[in-house]
Amino acid sequence: MIDKRFPSADAALADVADGATVLVSGFGTAGIPEHLIAALVARAPRELTLVCNNAGSGETGLAALLKAGCVRKIICSFPRQADSHHFDALYRAGKVELELVPQGNLAERIRAAGAGIGAFFTPTGHGTALADGKETREINGRWQVLEYPIHADFALIQAERADRWGNLVYRKAARNFGPVMATAARCTVVEVAQIVELGSLDPEAVVTPGLFVHRVVQVDRGATRPGGFRAAAAQKEAA
Repeated sequence: MIDKRFPSADAALADVADGATVLVSGFGTAGIPEHLIAALVARAPRELTLVCNNAGSGETGLAALLKAGCVRKIICSFPRQADSHHFDALYRAGKVELELVPQGNLAERIRAAGAGIGAFFTPTGHGTALADGKETREINGRWQVLEYPIHADFALIQAERADRWGNLVYRKAARNFGPVMATAARCTVVEVAQIVELGSLDPEAVVTPGLFVHRVVQVDRGATRPGGFRAAAAQKEAA
């Protein structure tokens, strides 16, 4: 019987090794697998390469991974925000490497990995420092840059519902990078608000088939974690 359910985030991430490349979904505060990230911080692997939209903010999520010294390199589109002080300090100290990638290129490089595409040309970045050292070619009168796929050992993503086979349904903007990241990793780990009975998901609503999912963890989105988003919001409201 196929059953991809895991009892906890800790159990689902027990084999994340030092030096792993980890895709992490999320855009702004939407679709961030915060329980999986918290479990990874607790496990404290070293020399990770993170692939994500941004470099974290405040004290939680990706910022907590950086603060804990888990990250060697980050590949992202928006490394700096008003409160990205952990990334800023580590980068200025030379303790973390940055590969800056335009967001469209980031999504396509991840998608290419899942689709088995060896490389692709894109005009994005040509004529800028982002194209330094890369092959360029004129195609149909327009200069383009050769980009390579981003493969990963693990993908940590958030979805709304799953069944025990790992079929996934997302909620609105929380979908963001989840579907492409799920295809590009050797092991895709998903946190969901609800695990439903097999056959109860509308096949037309399933965005990520269970073929691309290896581990599913149900989490309590209503619970507050110390330092979590909801805890911070509650503290702000109380103040």
